[in-house]
Amino acid sequence: MRLSLLDRSRTRAGHPDGDALHDTVARARHAEQLGLDRFWVAEHHGVPGVASGSPPVLLAAVGAVTSSIRLGSGGVMLPHHQPFVVAEQFRMLDALHPGRIDLGVGRSLGFTAPVRRALRHDPGPDPEAALASGAEAFAADVEELRAHLDGTSEVTVRPATGRTVPLHVLATGRGLLLAARLGLPVVVGGPVLASPDVGDALAAYRAGFRPHPGGPERPRVTVALDAFVADTAAEARELALPEAHAMASSRTTGEFGPLRSPAELRSGAWPEQVRRRVDAHLDRTLAGTAPQVRAALEELVERTGAEEVLASTSTWDHAALLEADRALAAALTGS
Repeated sequence: MRLSLLDRSRTRAGHPDGDALHDTVARARHAEQLGLDRFWVAEHHGVPGVASGSPPVLLAAVGAVTSSIRLGSGGVMLPHHQPFVVAEQFRMLDALHPGRIDLGVGRSLGFTAPVRRALRHDPGPDPEAALASGAEAFAADVEELRAHLDGTSEVTVRPATGRTVPLHVLATGRGLLLAARLGLPVVVGGPVLASPDVGDALAAYRAGFRPHPGGPERPRVTVALDAFVADTAAEARELALPEAHAMASSRTTGEFGPLRSPAELRSGAWPEQVRRRVDAHLDRTLAGTAPQVRAALEELVERTGAEEVLASTSTWDHAALLEADRALAAALTGS
């Protein structure tokens, strides 16, 4: 079972946002020492709880302190960028860190309406029509981006390296069909992974997969989820609490805020609605002892046919997060 990490550069209450970026770089170095396969970073704009809005910039910093682990984006949101510019950025990364760069792409338009307006994404009077149009534009952008990366476009992207940068699609239901048609690997998480129909959706992806020259010969699935390992299930759930509370509170306040310590969270009163949402989030999170988490991941891999697990965990204490990464890696290797 291949294990990789997705780090979202989560900010922490009472700490400068920049600390989150330094923590990401340190975590990548630790992931390499653990022998993990990949380390991916995210793109979020105008979110108080996330410091990383530019995967290429952050990956350059991560690449400078690592030497072997593969690095990637989970992912670059193509609606915000010109495909040619994205190709240039990732070709530069590949030239600096040869053969170690992956490019995951998605199509999120932004967390809130003001952020979407700042990013020049106004859905106008018909949001559903805008969403459908956006899906078509995303498909065209992915095809254009791949042409720039594999050298078949009318413009040569510099620096020329003689290599292509592997593309991955962060897939929704429609994204799975696009990835199948284009012959691209997929990363599946969130609502798609939690759906009871995920098996059917992945079967359709595999059935519709059409290999593309220079790409993978067969369909490839990575599953992304939060996974916490500790000495007891209760301790693992406590590690997951800060993220669960931030997520639950965001649905009430409309703001996804910095992580707060479990002690601070436990000391305050929670609205009943927030409490229910926290409990529901924790119940969906894979948190337990090493044998419990390993068994659950083996079942998930069996059910989805995934080749790789991408752990997107975050918690309040950076040292505790590094220990959780070590425990998860040990759980999957049996060491």
